[in-house]
Amino acid sequence: MATSSSQESLLMNAQLIRAAIVLGLLSVVGPLAIDMYLPALPAIGADLGASDARIQQSLMAFLAAFAIGQLIYGPVSDMFGRKPPLYFGLGLFVLASIGSAFAPNAEVLIVFRFLQGLGACASMSLPRAIVRDNYTGAPAAQLMSLIMLVFSVSPILAPLSGSLVIAFADWRAMFWVMTGVGVLALLLLTFALKETRPKEARLDSGLGSAVRAYGTLLRDGRFLGLTLIGTFGMSSFMAFLGNSSFVYIDHFGLTPTQYSIAFSVNAVSFFAASQATGALVGRFGLNRVVKVAVVGYAAAMLSLFAAVLGGADSVWVMGGFMFIAFGFLGLVLPTTGVLAMEEQGEIAGSASALMGTVQMVVAAVVMGIVGAFADGTARPMVVAFAVCAVLAFAITQVTLGGRRSPSQVPAE
Repeated sequence: MATSSSQESLLMNAQLIRAAIVLGLLSVVGPLAIDMYLPALPAIGADLGASDARIQQSLMAFLAAFAIGQLIYGPVSDMFGRKPPLYFGLGLFVLASIGSAFAPNAEVLIVFRFLQGLGACASMSLPRAIVRDNYTGAPAAQLMSLIMLVFSVSPILAPLSGSLVIAFADWRAMFWVMTGVGVLALLLLTFALKETRPKEARLDSGLGSAVRAYGTLLRDGRFLGLTLIGTFGMSSFMAFLGNSSFVYIDHFGLTPTQYSIAFSVNAVSFFAASQATGALVGRFGLNRVVKVAVVGYAAAMLSLFAAVLGGADSVWVMGGFMFIAFGFLGLVLPTTGVLAMEEQGEIAGSASALMGTVQMVVAAVVMGIVGAFADGTARPMVVAFAVCAVLAFAITQVTLGGRRSPSQVPAE
């Protein structure tokens, strides 16, 4: 019996790892198209004779489509299965990448970048629904943490890849690289991913079913609460992503190389802690892990806030508290995502889409607010961290405090 149990465990782990690699690689298509693009913005503006503001609109067009498009793909995947919208989205991404490579001016580039974002968001929003189709509880949490580990490759390698392309070729070559990535994703989708939404589970197609699905989700306080917990956690990470370079380099005086190391240390904390999710959920249950992780995250962020306002204006102080906070955040994000999706099996695609859209929109707003109040110090960013942490903590108490569900009980 022990041998049989061990073999089943090994088989389960192998299946989770395989699924994580496939879904993780599909998930990086969109972020790769963002992160690779950033180092090329000055070169594109110079070549097309466009202002920085005009070229930045191509990035904003991509992000807007990336956020809004998820609301379309989610219910469509509930109606017709997960793979058809993925085929459409990745196909659109490939065609738009080719169009971007041939763009004669900024206006055409903006249009193709919008279409590129509209295609890329399919492979970002649907993996969560695919996870929910197959797993719940601890296995789902473990799979989500493994997907995040694969996904973590993008923010580390994509900017470097973009810089290398620009160094050895013009900016148009970057879009041919994106085209190749899209083609590889299509091959991966064709040969390595099975349809997880059976025909008998699909909803009747039509606009009414999509509206009803979103209406159900917007009335579900538990789903919205868990989504917002993860959203404010993600927003603090995105605020750090968008503003840390100015604080670390301009304010603290780090070199770009030293900043890269400091950023990587925090990223390692985030992704390393996330790998403990499956084991912790299996032992303590999803609800307890979420509550403890949010408390740890909020305590670290509020301690950083108090230290900075108290005059401890040091990169070591910030780095230390951020390392702790992002470690706990690495537990918050996969667990809240799994717990929010747990009761949404019939409308998992719509739930995943709504979650992704809310996270992107709120994170963009937080990043914009921090940028608007930037004063050359760490304070605006730290204040944003503290506000996000307080909101995440308060919503956790309202959503999970005093309520006991099967998710609170560890799996036997």
